[in-house]
Amino acid sequence: MGVVGIAAATAAYATRASWMGGGASAQAPQRPRMVSVELAKAERKSVPVDVDAIGTVTPISSVALKSRVETTIVSVHFEDGAKVAEGDLLFTLDSRQIEAQIEQAEGTLAKDQAQLEGAQRDLRRFTDLVGKGATTQVNVDNAKTQSDTLSATIKADQAALDNLKVQKSYTLIRAPFAGRISAANVKVGNFVRPADTAPLAVINQMAPVYVTFAVPQRVLVDLREAMKKGDSGVTATIPGHQRSESGKVAMVENTVDATTGMVTVRGIMNNENETLWPGTLVATKLTIRSEDAIVVPTVAVQRSQNGNFVFAVKDGVAKVLPVKVDRTFQGISVVSEGLSGDESVVVEGQLLLSDGTRVEPRARKAGA
Repeated sequence: MGVVGIAAATAAYATRASWMGGGASAQAPQRPRMVSVELAKAERKSVPVDVDAIGTVTPISSVALKSRVETTIVSVHFEDGAKVAEGDLLFTLDSRQIEAQIEQAEGTLAKDQAQLEGAQRDLRRFTDLVGKGATTQVNVDNAKTQSDTLSATIKADQAALDNLKVQKSYTLIRAPFAGRISAANVKVGNFVRPADTAPLAVINQMAPVYVTFAVPQRVLVDLREAMKKGDSGVTATIPGHQRSESGKVAMVENTVDATTGMVTVRGIMNNENETLWPGTLVATKLTIRSEDAIVVPTVAVQRSQNGNFVFAVKDGVAKVLPVKVDRTFQGISVVSEGLSGDESVVVEGQLLLSDGTRVEPRARKAGA
């Protein structure tokens, strides 16, 4: 076939294809694209203003038990790590030496009291005799001096006896407050003394407890205002667990760390179930106040080079609405600009959308 024949065949094929395509287009006109999406409602609600931080649990009271006398441990009355109540007997120390000293002091006191009674009788006798001219004033004065001396001696004897009784009370070591005690560092038979550096045991108060954390200085003014109104609150959660404790702000440090720009805050938690353990790192949430705001699910917010936006659906058509997001909170975003609070926004299926795309709502998945 020559060049002219090939050109003629090509033209005929093109004419046929054009005719077939034109007929198909006339028989089946193209329909607008319909995208299936999931919707959620933008709503106005009260949202807390909070700050997240990492905190440390610290006991309000912690005491290291030590012996105040040099003696031997006779009994240990608790199990290691047990809960103790205020006033519970924890250690009994050997008190036999002190008891003997108390008896000796009581004997000395009784002797001096008997001498005082004799001196007072002499004073009364000489006083009667000097009135009758049967003795001299010097004897009266000497009798009075002896009586006064013995009175002072008795006071000293009584003070010495009281001191020994106080020393004896140190042989019974009791819990100064309720809490949880550590393992005993010494057992029965050990000799203890006040100079020992290691404590007998340590008691930590478990309820309530402090949670200490740091927040940026930019929230300090709002936090102080919230504390005046009583609106501030603190929630502490153990990482990896759902258990948490709630409380209030107990103290704000009086200085801001100039190197970090952070200020230390201390919250107090009831901790009745001992959820928080001293020394534990916890995730803290400081709630400063609650404010009325428009919120949408965070998954509805899309990002572009021009900023954040959402797809709002009205009359089956998706429309791009630029929005300004202040913050996020538990899966929702607080929108300060761009929404009025009654729009339906797309939360799934945005990848197939553009401004003006027709959409078809579908039911949201369970748990969404």
